[in-house]
Amino acid sequence: MIQEEQEPVSLNEIRENSEEYILKYPLTVKQKEISDACASLISDTDVLLKCVCGAGKTEMVVASIAMFLKAHMKVCFAIARRQVVLEVAERLQQYFMTASVVPVCQGHTAVSDGDLIVCTTHQLYRYHEAFDLLILDEPDAFPFRGNAVLHGIAKTSCRGHVIYLTATPDDELKERIKNGSLCCLTLNQRPHAKPIPVPVIHTGPKLILVMHLLRWLERHDRHPRMVFVPTIAAAKRLGWFLSFLYDCSVCTSKTENRDEAILAFRQKPHSVIVATTVLERGVTVPHADICVFQADHGIFDEAGLIQMAGRAGRFFEDPYGDVLFLCTERSELCWKCRNTLREANASCDAVCAE
Repeated sequence: MIQEEQEPVSLNEIRENSEEYILKYPLTVKQKEISDACASLISDTDVLLKCVCGAGKTEMVVASIAMFLKAHMKVCFAIARRQVVLEVAERLQQYFMTASVVPVCQGHTAVSDGDLIVCTTHQLYRYHEAFDLLILDEPDAFPFRGNAVLHGIAKTSCRGHVIYLTATPDDELKERIKNGSLCCLTLNQRPHAKPIPVPVIHTGPKLILVMHLLRWLERHDRHPRMVFVPTIAAAKRLGWFLSFLYDCSVCTSKTENRDEAILAFRQKPHSVIVATTVLERGVTVPHADICVFQADHGIFDEAGLIQMAGRAGRFFEDPYGDVLFLCTERSELCWKCRNTLREANASCDAVCAE
């Protein structure tokens, strides 16, 4: 909850050599093109990196972060959801080993200043006109999407320019591209250069879908399996049923110790997790296969379906993955998602700017 009466944080100077970084893997040629273009543009305009899920958007903004830190300018990496903040902060600390990378989110607010701040969008209320560069990760995700309060807080926290990172820009960002106030850099290829997994779609009565799901789970029993459902109630019911057959956990917005549940799932290579859209973005599980149960449900939109499908095939060791959409009736949205991913694969050789 936003605490309006708290005094804004007073930020210290950037430490010397904080801009030095080492990536775990070198950027591909196409990633380097995007990275260089972003660094050259961001001093003059806001930039959108419209790159497919798993393209390495975080790594492609590292050079821009380093450029601002070298100039002793303040940088913030803001993320809509708490569970992703700690992961990104840890990754950036590995890259910027001499910098102080500080996560600021629920349970991590004792220290709120460093060379590089990584926070939830809610926590931006602490920083008034504090940042020369604000990186907004997944600005189309809940709870940031359509939230006028959070949009206002983000705007007042930044005195410079913004880099937006998403595979699925919303209508507001698309309109800014059209009117020229936002430069869009697009990359439709993952670092391993393999096609993005395209979902298989099955339609039928719910009982038939359950049978499809059970067969799919058996067929992919060597991999961790993520099953997305539209509601918390559905997650509880399906999780209870599957727990009789598999090592199965449930993760929703109501799950206590959510971080521990996700960590436990990652450490069990043959387990199953039933989740709501709380895990549709930012959470990467090696070798995971993906099923969206009742993918035609009204709570899902095209962006969410693309993001859920984007959890699969992200690793060099297993770049293909498998994605299954199970629908109770024919869904134009599911087919639109499928076609969007096919089009991205068809244009994967292109790196373009708008």
